[in-house]
This record gives sequence, C-alpha cells and structure tokens, in this order.
Amino acid sequence: MIGKTAVVVDSAAYLPRSIIEKYRLLVAPLSVELDGEQYLEGVDITADEFYERLTSAKSVSTSQPAVGRFVALYRQAADGGAEQIVSIHIGSNISGTVQSAGLASGSSSIPVTVVDTGQASFAEGLCVLEGIEVLSEGKSPEIAATRVKAASKAVGNTFVVRALDLARRGGRLASGEDAPAGIPVLALTEEGMKVMGTATTVEDATDLMAGHVEEAARRAVDRRLRIGVGHGAAPESAAALRARIAQIEGVEDVIDYVVGPAVGAHTGVGTAGAVYLARPVVA
Repeated sequence: MIGKTAVVVDSAAYLPRSIIEKYRLLVAPLSVELDGEQYLEGVDITADEFYERLTSAKSVSTSQPAVGRFVALYRQAADGGAEQIVSIHIGSNISGTVQSAGLASGSSSIPVTVVDTGQASFAEGLCVLEGIEVLSEGKSPEIAATRVKAASKAVGNTFVVRALDLARRGGRLASGEDAPAGIPVLALTEEGMKVMGTATTVEDATDLMAGHVEEAARRAVDRRLRIGVGHGAAPESAAALRARIAQIEGVEDVIDYVVGPAVGAHTGVGTAGAVYLARPVVA
C-alpha cells in the first residue's frame, strides 16, 4: 500500500519480489493450462517448472484471473485500511484481465481505478513502476493512471523467440509476418510481433538487440532509460544482453526479470530480450 492507496497488479508484469513487498502490491495470478491441467502463475507453478514441462506438452493455453479473484483482492485492500485502489494490468488487446478487474470494481466498497497498460511482461511492469512512483509522490490515482498510459505509449522492446511456432499458433505474429531464416529479432507492437532484423548467431542477435536499445537511448536526448532485461529459460542470453546494455550511455538502471508462464506460453522456451522506457515520461 502507498499511503492509503492499494495497488493491484497481475502476475504477467513480472515485477521483482522486492518491489512487490516494498509497496505491498496485491497480485492477481493469471492461469496457464498444460495438457488440460490448470496452474496459477507463480503460485502453483514456477517459471522453471513451466519451461521444463513445456518442452513435452501437447497443448498449452492461458487465461485471465477470474472476476472473483479481483473481488477478493479489492476486499483485502479495503479490509487492510486502503481508502482507494489503483488496479494496473496487462493490455486488454492481449488478455481479458482488464475486463475481469472492471467487473469486480463495481462490487468494491472503495473506489477502484482500473488502468489498461496495453502491454505485457515487463513492459507492463515498467508502466506499473511509473504509476507507483506517482502515488509515492502523494498524487491522485487519476494522475497515476495518466502517467501509466503515457508510459504505455512510450515503452519499447526488443527480443528473440526461439519457438516462433508457438507465437504463430497463438496469433501473436503480426498479420502477414513470416519467420525468416536465422534468428529473428522481434518487437511486440499493437499489431503483434514484428520482425525487426535477422541474425545468424546468438551473438549477432545480442548485438542487434543492444543496438535497438542504444538507438532508443540516443533518441531520449536529455532523458535516461530504465531497462528490464529478461528471459524464458535462457539465462545466458539475458546475461550477455545485460552486459552489452550496461555499456550504453544514457542507461538509468537495469532490472532483471524472468518471463513466466502467462507470456512464455506464447513465446516458448529460449526467449530473451529487453524492454525500455525513457524517463521522465512525457505525458
């Protein structure tokens, strides 16, 4: 809780445990289904367990938190002394989580501001961090929502996916996009995953991703980048990318994260990449 404001997020933001505990965030877990068996992300199954099972799974799917899950979290916030709630979530263009939160807000005993980040994974997490900082400055939920939405329009990403067949089956590639030969370097846009370049080796892919981040740092001019570097069962790739990014001028800080089941179900084993946001965010 931040002052008298409780912050509810979903598990797909992949925020570090230290941040969740510091701000007493309430987390609604998304669900993943493997071969007909359902698990709550981060509760019933860890990222490592998920990727280990994913390699042999015949079917995989995800679903948003149920309305009742949010009803319970909003009640928990009110019972804990909160006077208002800011509920910040994975994009409605990707998941039904915002819809569940919106339906639950109607039965809350305290006001709930539901915010659609339009993002997923730690791109969503960067948006949440902006909202948290606004609330920490003593500003209103409405101002926090405005900052989150501004961040959602400005956040960038670059990553590699070593299981494009999953992305294609899940409808995540942009219309008309085909997987090129080699290792495609991608970006998640409003239209889906778009191929931004192709590498022949993992090292080349790392250089391409770092180049995208460096270009973003140049465009930021007098601002600095907050960056998340993450992976799904590809720690070596993430470590190599982190090392390259650490050398880029204009980087404010780098936060490590792990891509969990809700997103990993669509990207597969072996994804790695970075998300970035120039700060301060220009509304």
